[in-house]
Amino acid sequence: MLSYLILTANALILLALIFGAITGYSAICADKGQKKIILVSALIGLAWAIIIAYFRNATSKMDSAIMNGWLYGITICAFILFLIFSIKPIAAKENRLVRTVPWILMGSQLAALIAYALSDVLAYPHDVLLQEKTVISTDFLLSMIGLALGAALVIVAYFAVEKSTARLSKTGAWVYVSLLLLINALIRASGLIAVFLQKKIIKSNHLLFSYTVFVKNHTLWFIFAALLITAIVAVILWARSFKQRDPYTNPAEHRRIRAKWRSIRRWASAALVTAVITVLTLTVFKAIDSREVELSPIEPATAVDDENVYVDFSLVEDGMLHRFAYTSEKGIDIRFIVIKKPNSSSYGIGLDACDVCGETGYYQRDNQVVCNLCDVVMNISTIGFKGGCNPIVIPYEISNGQIVVPISGLLEYESEFK
Repeated sequence: MLSYLILTANALILLALIFGAITGYSAICADKGQKKIILVSALIGLAWAIIIAYFRNATSKMDSAIMNGWLYGITICAFILFLIFSIKPIAAKENRLVRTVPWILMGSQLAALIAYALSDVLAYPHDVLLQEKTVISTDFLLSMIGLALGAALVIVAYFAVEKSTARLSKTGAWVYVSLLLLINALIRASGLIAVFLQKKIIKSNHLLFSYTVFVKNHTLWFIFAALLITAIVAVILWARSFKQRDPYTNPAEHRRIRAKWRSIRRWASAALVTAVITVLTLTVFKAIDSREVELSPIEPATAVDDENVYVDFSLVEDGMLHRFAYTSEKGIDIRFIVIKKPNSSSYGIGLDACDVCGETGYYQRDNQVVCNLCDVVMNISTIGFKGGCNPIVIPYEISNGQIVVPISGLLEYESEFK
């Protein structure tokens, strides 16, 4: 339960803050047409997320890296153009189309973020069901309760941010939205660079690699920065609610003004509380849930010759994760994992490392395979496919009741384990 609470909060909290800030900003600055752009963008993002979730789980026809690259690229381009078109001399023009462009660009970033963040969350029930085989199992129920609690947290955060943003000045709301979009753009820029490096679209260099690794290893810092900005906005509104000096002409109007500021204070308090709960969820709760795990030992393969490593089916037919290795001439253990896929006679086979987190390895938690570094839960059915935090794909053959892994295919990744 705790795992899916953490995963859901981590995946969706930045989306909740940005979506709430944009809709709150639109309440004070946008006309009907511009508000409709944001709504349509959100629906496009939702449809896109559903399509991505389906193809990731039901087929092997989608390259997740390429799809994420498109989402990252849209975010970066739209953010840069948003800043350009939001410059005062341009934004102040009477041309309605020019004034609408920033809303189209905000909507584009929102759609891309919904597609990216929500697609993983939509896949969680499917991932759990693959392991539990039935929706009436206790583990499935607890996992879905955790998902529901995470969703409830981000929904409250969305409404609290929306109501709070709507009470800021136009300039204040724009600054708040822009800072959140900047944080999102910085995260997606590292993802885009990682895709370019992985696909060899650009040559690797120390600066790009260092930036990508830094953001990957410190993504929570960026999320916490967004939560800190949100908390500052909430505190400002909360303090302002006690110093309101709105003019009134009769007691009824005075009561209405006081009620308005009480509402503002409550939503600001809700934003502050959800920020604190989210930080606790992603730090304290996560530390409890992901206490240091010792990886299972390397098991001896059935046989090793000059060309191949052989693993008998009898060693890996129990549905548990098994770890094997080939020791190179340099004395480096090049590890790979094998696990029998649920409800299938096939096996998930891959390197005990991934393109994202390196050679930190994987472990089995109940009926799930989990990345030891980032705690991402693997869909066992997708192990052996490229993309995301899945193990790096290695060549292998099935022959005479054995898994045959070419040593040459393992040596290609010797550098991963240095």
